Amino acid sequence: MNHFPIGIFGVLAILAIAYALSTNRRAIRLRVVGAAFGLQVVIAVLVLRTGWGQAVLHGMSSGVAALLGYAGEGTSFLFGPLAKPELGGTSFAIAALPVIIFFAALVSILYHLGVMQFVVRWIGGGIEKVIGTSKVESLCAAANIFVGQSESPLVIRPYLARLTPSQLFAVMSVGMSGVAGTILAAYASLLGPASLPYLLAASFMAAPGGLLMAKIIMPDTPAVPEGELPLGDDPEEEVIKVAEHDLEEERAANLIMAAASGASTGVKIAVAVGAMVLAFVALVALANGLLGGAGNWVYYASGNAEWALWFKGLSFQKIIGTVFAPVMYLLGISWREAVQAGGLFGTKVVLNEFVAFIQLGNNPELAPRTKAIITFALCGFANFSSIAIQMAATGSLAPNQRAMIAKLGVRALIAGSLANLMSAALAGLLLP
Repeated sequence: MNHFPIGIFGVLAILAIAYALSTNRRAIRLRVVGAAFGLQVVIAVLVLRTGWGQAVLHGMSSGVAALLGYAGEGTSFLFGPLAKPELGGTSFAIAALPVIIFFAALVSILYHLGVMQFVVRWIGGGIEKVIGTSKVESLCAAANIFVGQSESPLVIRPYLARLTPSQLFAVMSVGMSGVAGTILAAYASLLGPASLPYLLAASFMAAPGGLLMAKIIMPDTPAVPEGELPLGDDPEEEVIKVAEHDLEEERAANLIMAAASGASTGVKIAVAVGAMVLAFVALVALANGLLGGAGNWVYYASGNAEWALWFKGLSFQKIIGTVFAPVMYLLGISWREAVQAGGLFGTKVVLNEFVAFIQLGNNPELAPRTKAIITFALCGFANFSSIAIQMAATGSLAPNQRAMIAKLGVRALIAGSLANLMSAALAGLLLP
């Protein structure tokens, strides 16, 4: 199978879908869109095709793997023999959830020391200069590489209430397209160390990818020049002042306080994720039982007719996989595996990425190349529950924007999904 021409068509198809959904095609700025797409392509080429880019990525992967090992020490201490793989250590509750708690504590310490603020400012400044988006959008996109869609708006909190619809949409879209660093480690624990380079690459590609889709689907009005925000002050300076003020009490305490606070936050996330996964996996099993019974009835009632063969063993994954199979084929996945891959992507959009990653990790049938491509497509928060999460998180910081967040929610979900699919399409073009 020659993946290249199909992959090129897939990239063009994703851009065409975004263009078709645009609210103002005449206002699309080719400089911003071209730079965002170019940055996403450059990151993909660097990490997937160049020797030194792969070396950097593998170095980062080794670092994350080492951190996972340290998280394992805490898990072993807490669960004892149960943490051993042969006694259940590969179960989701033991393998993935403690990792979230550890990484949340680590990120809290890095914020306390000012390391995260420096990195976010540095990357955000680079995005602003390269792409031409406003400082607020760029800072939020940079923050989304490291923290989730609930936390990244805190970085631009002073300006949330005054964002234009286009800028708010960009903030929502990059939130949907990215994942939190704490959760990324949990994905790696589900898929194994071989997935780490792809997860990290997808995380970095999501920032320009989310901005790309946001600026096509809902471009800035002509009144908002590239790289500027009509708010009067310098967002970066005010954001830093607010961040320093917010951290004053925690700095006065110590690192232990920061670690404890982060661990507490991690526990809340882990409990929420565990409850969500338990509920959704059980509901999918219920749906599969009902669909399987109904499908088998149709098949046998037809007298085992050939046209009814598709209904035999009907499942949620089979239905949604059939819907998304053509999309997966355009990413460079063989048609033989497109239905399975489509089922995973559909599960991610309708339910959440955790359930999809669990299913991917438990699927030994897919080829390594297919697993790599679908990893890029799944690596994002773009699902229906994220609309509610953004309404709660961002809406609580800027109550006047809550109605607009609800209005833009489905569009942002589509933008985030298209950004993830673009990353997967580029991976399909570049992976051997």
